[in-house]
Amino acid sequence: MEKSKDNLLEFLKNQIVVENEIVSSLEKALVDMKNPAVKGVLKGVSLDSVKHAELYSAAVTLLTSASTALTQENLDQQRALIAKHIEIESQLIKTLESKIPNIEDKKVVFLLKSILVDEIRHHAMLKTVLEIIVHAETITEADWWKLLWEDAPFHGSPGG
Repeated sequence: MEKSKDNLLEFLKNQIVVENEIVSSLEKALVDMKNPAVKGVLKGVSLDSVKHAELYSAAVTLLTSASTALTQENLDQQRALIAKHIEIESQLIKTLESKIPNIEDKKVVFLLKSILVDEIRHHAMLKTVLEIIVHAETITEADWWKLLWEDAPFHGSPGG
């Protein structure tokens, strides 16, 4: 099992290097790029590679260190931020879905469909973060009280 974890960590760390090399290569190519559609797509790939490197790095951190629990205040802030962005993504998805069928230029349709696919994926990821990741790493005040008193014989009342 430990060897498997070591292999996974090695893979993840290698992928961080690969993604950063992709970013470097694309950024150099974009300097003299004149075609706006190709430039936009390649810039998107570059930004995705930045994101991928961050996600690989997060995976390494999850496998190598203990996660810090969020306070109730942190949770509330993150929940509000994520909920806001879920709503923004939702509106953008609806707008793109209604506009795309009315656009005749196939190149523009291709670009907007690419954006739509990303927005749908972002929307799903944000929901997952809200429902699983943030909740799983949160210790609320109620959790602390439950932890403190759950096994106490008289739960802090007289007689114990």
